[in-house]
Amino acid sequence: MSPTLMQLRKENPCGPLPEPIFVKENEEITKEGITTTLRRVITYFSTIQAHDGHWPAETAGPFFFLPPLVVALYISGAMNNVLSPEHHKEIKRYIYNHQNDDGGWGIHIEGHSTIFGSVLSYITLRLLGECPEDRAVTRGLKWILDHGGAIGIPSWGKFWLSVLGVYEWDGCNPMPPEFWLLPNFFPIHPGKMWCFCRLVYMPMSSLYGKRFVGPITGLVGTLREEIYIDPYTEINWNQTRNTCAKEDLYYPHPFVQDMLWGFLHHFVEPVLKRWPFSKLRDKALETAMEHIHYEDENSRYLCIGCVEKVLCLLACWVEDPNSEAYKRHLARIPDYLWVAEDGMKMQGSGSQTWEAALAVHAILSTNLDGEYGPTLRKAHKFLKASQVRDNPSGDFDKMYRHTSKGAWTFWSRDHGWQVSDCTSEALQAALLFSQMPSDLVGEPIETERLYEAVNVILSIQSGSGGFPAWEPQRAQRWLEKFNPTEFMEDIVIERDYVECTSSAIQSLVLFKKLHPGHRPKEIESCISRAIHYIENTQELDGSWYGGWGICYTYGTWFAVEGLVTYVQTSWALISLIVAGQVEIDPEPINRGIKLLINSQIEDGDFPQQNITGVFMKNCALNYMNYRNIFPIWALGEYRRRILQA
Repeated sequence: MSPTLMQLRKENPCGPLPEPIFVKENEEITKEGITTTLRRVITYFSTIQAHDGHWPAETAGPFFFLPPLVVALYISGAMNNVLSPEHHKEIKRYIYNHQNDDGGWGIHIEGHSTIFGSVLSYITLRLLGECPEDRAVTRGLKWILDHGGAIGIPSWGKFWLSVLGVYEWDGCNPMPPEFWLLPNFFPIHPGKMWCFCRLVYMPMSSLYGKRFVGPITGLVGTLREEIYIDPYTEINWNQTRNTCAKEDLYYPHPFVQDMLWGFLHHFVEPVLKRWPFSKLRDKALETAMEHIHYEDENSRYLCIGCVEKVLCLLACWVEDPNSEAYKRHLARIPDYLWVAEDGMKMQGSGSQTWEAALAVHAILSTNLDGEYGPTLRKAHKFLKASQVRDNPSGDFDKMYRHTSKGAWTFWSRDHGWQVSDCTSEALQAALLFSQMPSDLVGEPIETERLYEAVNVILSIQSGSGGFPAWEPQRAQRWLEKFNPTEFMEDIVIERDYVECTSSAIQSLVLFKKLHPGHRPKEIESCISRAIHYIENTQELDGSWYGGWGICYTYGTWFAVEGLVTYVQTSWALISLIVAGQVEIDPEPINRGIKLLINSQIEDGDFPQQNITGVFMKNCALNYMNYRNIFPIWALGEYRRRILQA
């Protein structure tokens, strides 16, 4: 258990728990048995709730989250100011704990070894003082060299190696900041990109445009000698621009993309380096930094996620090492760090609001809310405090931002970024709380703030009827052809998701019932179009995607016979229960519920199993709280809908 959760358990003692229940294969599930199981897990879950009402947990897993932070702090000389010797030890422990049997590291902790994961992990260990003679370090370097060396690292890796000084900028495909000067009607414009994509390439373009390289220390010089097969000075960097190791190549560049990068590299970049065209580069760099500062200020220096956070931090240091912006960036690094059983890692972002809303739904599904008033009251207070109260500052349309007043974020109010399903799930929780006694869960949120949340949800819906996650769609599908990240897919444009659409429907249906006077025609139309989208995207076999137990390997999620995960079993059970499967054949539901009951461990927790989160098709992300939230929800639905029916 992580130190954070251990401390919370000390602060929130719960007393003795009821004895665990075990249901034999031929036994019936009783209301008493399932209620005992629920009380055990909700009591445990309440002990790891923070004083402000959220449930601290990690959202980590990828190996390209933490190394850039170590690189940036090494370059800026702030390593020991931000990361203590104990932090260094915990980072190294995390990397060592997840080294694959072959000596390499994947792009995430359950992935096969890749050049990207291996080179970044190896460099991190060396920057933290590990000797090349260390057995694990030696094995890691051997894997890298056996697979062609660091020249095969994907484009994001090439970027970070260039910044550190162990790769040359001529080996990178162009990331011209001039893109920020293009008119808005231009089809390939960063303002049309998915927010994460444009916010990654925004500071990348700034650092690329300056051809920034950190201090070439003795260690950097040594790394140049270690991670390549050929001598560093003899490498033809131009030939490495499109080199990507087969272990890393998930999304090969289309030919048209390589033609574009070649044209920019050979013809446009040389021109932009010469006067008077260099003036254009200066203006572009100024514009890129204007956007960086805007995003920093409007996210209180959290940024939208950890990849962007470190890039913006370094861009601010390069602009002015003594700037207030850089100091504010350093102050918010701890928001991203999480020490767990396997060491310290960097989180993709916080997930406090998202998981608090889901936890509320799970607990309320049990009809045991009267027993957990303090837990629900704290969660209610947290959700009310987490709602975004203002739009981004100034002319936010000009800065390619969307309305956010009334939204809920994935993380916290400081984060500031509206998300459709986070807003929908939090709105639904707030509506449910508004129907409960205030002496149990606290005063309801003001009606006007509910209206603001609905306004945000309605504003995000696509023409298809579906809902994107972050902001309205702004680009055509063909723009995805220019995805430059070889290890991920679908990163360039915003797209619709069944999950976000489902969340929006559920929240709007409940809102319409409780507040029929606010934008009724628009809400009715929105719901109708969203249902149509879900029906149209269903597969012929009745599924959308997923399974009772799925596994990740080599960039693919697939069902594995005999593999059972409690989170995904819970997802399936909730769906079957709500869909009325019990009236057709209750046996699949009963078998799944018995599995959950019998899987609970001694302290009421559920075991941590395989990672169940994924982003951009190829990157696994662990949501630690899911292992309790969704079993509670499935058991609660069973208790309320079937045993009490």
